[in-house]
Amino acid sequence: MTESSSPPGIPSPARLAGWLNDHVPGGPVELTDIQLIAGGRSNLTYRLTVEALGAAGDGTPQSDGTRQLVLRRPPLGHVLPTAHDMSREYRVLSALARTNVPVAPLVAACTDDEVIGAPFYVMEYVPGVVLRTRNDTKDLTEAQAADLSRRLAEMLAAIHAVDVDQVGLGDLGRGAGYLRRQLARWQRQWELSVTEERPGYTQLVERLTAALPADAESQTTLVHGDYRLDNALVTLNPEPRIAAVVDWEMATLGDPLADLGLTLVYWTENGEEGWLSPGGDKGDDGEGSEGSEGGDGSEGGDKTGTRGVATDATAGPGFWTRAEFAAEYARLTGRDVSRIGYYVAFGYFKLAVVLEGIHARYQQGKTVGEGFEQEGFAVPLLIARAHQVLDTQSSS
Repeated sequence: MTESSSPPGIPSPARLAGWLNDHVPGGPVELTDIQLIAGGRSNLTYRLTVEALGAAGDGTPQSDGTRQLVLRRPPLGHVLPTAHDMSREYRVLSALARTNVPVAPLVAACTDDEVIGAPFYVMEYVPGVVLRTRNDTKDLTEAQAADLSRRLAEMLAAIHAVDVDQVGLGDLGRGAGYLRRQLARWQRQWELSVTEERPGYTQLVERLTAALPADAESQTTLVHGDYRLDNALVTLNPEPRIAAVVDWEMATLGDPLADLGLTLVYWTENGEEGWLSPGGDKGDDGEGSEGSEGGDGSEGGDKTGTRGVATDATAGPGFWTRAEFAAEYARLTGRDVSRIGYYVAFGYFKLAVVLEGIHARYQQGKTVGEGFEQEGFAVPLLIARAHQVLDTQSSS
């Protein structure tokens, strides 16, 4: 491969090829292709194709077959403090390999910035589909959609049931005081990223601070930090199955209901399609138009939501409602979810901060791929949704 044919974020395929040759078990290998995997909004993910090289009888190299790997590295440009820690994500995946939570098998990690300009790690490629939009789920039967809803709830419960001390993650985070620290942390991230005044943000922080659950200190588990349908690789036949949970960059120890709340932020019900589109407009029938995630920004933007926030994959027939998902999680874990509205509002707040940071990178010209012009439009919509949820919670 040549530098001109390499995607952004891999400045020297030759240096990467040399590193792979030295670190991929079963080597030597030859790097033959690098493809950016679209869809991510923070860490960059690439699919690598390598040829395992053996030796012919006369000692000349010959191919022993093609192998696919996946590489993860931090985003380009505006990277917030404590974010995008590759060694931390690698550690979590390594620990989870010994649990019932399916993750991609790891290959090796690199902390030498000289190879591609940033730390990274490489893992095995896991076959599976990413279900991000309603177009992705439109061919599911109602039974498959319901089964997938159940499996997602079971997987979230399984993540929260991991014995962190047993797998070596007991010191991954401080646990107690998680929500208060998260509130402070995301305020700091906002201050480092904010591109313009956002009405309602200050009032939202005040409301979240005042309404912090008194019993939030009582439960601490492993939390994924961004658990949602499109952070699971899924196989559908003969029945839906989660092949791997991905995107562990925000994993820590904390309040498990924060994970559930954020999952429900992404969980769109029938008739809610398009709410996160620029302008929040819908079609004449009250539903957003179907389309591939990350549109060209014309005609008011992609009605499935912003590039990194797919909002309608679960809106099809058969998928559970948010209330049904929360109820099943409560049944599986025995946790009280009566105040889940607070955690959903917190999820909207957190997502608004994340997208503001991405918007800042987009304005700097440091995003990779298309569709990032929409992220800034989503921020005020998320702030408004958080206020709406808090209003509903306080009146119930």
